[in-house]
Amino acid sequence: MPATMRDVAKLAGVSVKTVSNVVNNTYPYIRPQTRAQVEDAMAELGYRLNVTARKLRTNRTGLIGLALPELRLPYFAELADEVIRKAAEVGLKVIVEQVEPAEHVAVESLVGSHTHLVDGAIVAPVGHGDVLSQSAPPDFPVVVLGDHKISDDVDQVFLANARGAELVMEHLISRGAHRIVALGAGRGEAVGSEGERTRGYLDTLARHGITVDEALMRPTVGWSKAAGAAVIRDLAAEGVAFDAVFGFNDTLALGALTELLRSGRRVPEDVQVMGFDDIEDAQYSVPALSTVAVDRSQLAELAVGILVRRLRAATDGDPRPGQAPHPGAGEAGPTAWDAIEVPPRLMLRDSTR
Repeated sequence: MPATMRDVAKLAGVSVKTVSNVVNNTYPYIRPQTRAQVEDAMAELGYRLNVTARKLRTNRTGLIGLALPELRLPYFAELADEVIRKAAEVGLKVIVEQVEPAEHVAVESLVGSHTHLVDGAIVAPVGHGDVLSQSAPPDFPVVVLGDHKISDDVDQVFLANARGAELVMEHLISRGAHRIVALGAGRGEAVGSEGERTRGYLDTLARHGITVDEALMRPTVGWSKAAGAAVIRDLAAEGVAFDAVFGFNDTLALGALTELLRSGRRVPEDVQVMGFDDIEDAQYSVPALSTVAVDRSQLAELAVGILVRRLRAATDGDPRPGQAPHPGAGEAGPTAWDAIEVPPRLMLRDSTR
């Protein structure tokens, strides 16, 4: 038979309530020695929390969903790591789901078959502008980690993507670059990272009176190193001159950087290269990659914080924005959806002058 909390309590020499407090992280003042005794007993007995039973008792599982696209890309892997860490600090565990891009996405599809297991979800859709928050179950909190501010009926934390692209362009132009490859751009994309960063690229050229050369606007199928390298080869084959490359993410930029060096071009003397996201690999390339830093720790902390507040408000009987108060609920509680913008910042390294 699976070990129970009572079994753990007996082996650790503590009460069942103490074991429950350790397992659910509901009481922060447990002595480290006592916590260690309980955790050692759990490990020895192979104790596993019965999530279904806990939900029946408390209507909470202590689990949240995290829906991300393209987990093979370092940015999303690092973002997932930050969310998991921030959730653990408040006693929550995370179920990660990979989702595909789509124009309109239902929340239930974002967290897949796990919807009934989780108390809420953090979702990071990509390549579209609309998250159908009304598709979530009643009182199911959702926080969107987005590319820009979307509709006003969902909590969201979003990056100033267009502003980040403007920072890149302003820096490159200030260093003498005028023929800048937009690596990963897409004129037809109005929303998402691609659309926002393209807008920042074009707006900055316009401010400086630099004519847009369509030959430098280079969409890619995926934002991989292979795609970045392939564009540099194509530009060389076509005889297109350029003096800088703006990779719309670091992975594209690193692929371009590798291909430039392989072909005998010097970076930054012949071609300057910049990325976006500041993934860990950016600082270890040779030369080290200049980029736009995205504070993933802050994104994760804000998203988890909003979700926790919504969960606590629901426990207290407070309505979510746009909902009528529950019978007997107090006047206090969330009255508006959160929409928080996280600013970007430049990280200048050896790949630019």
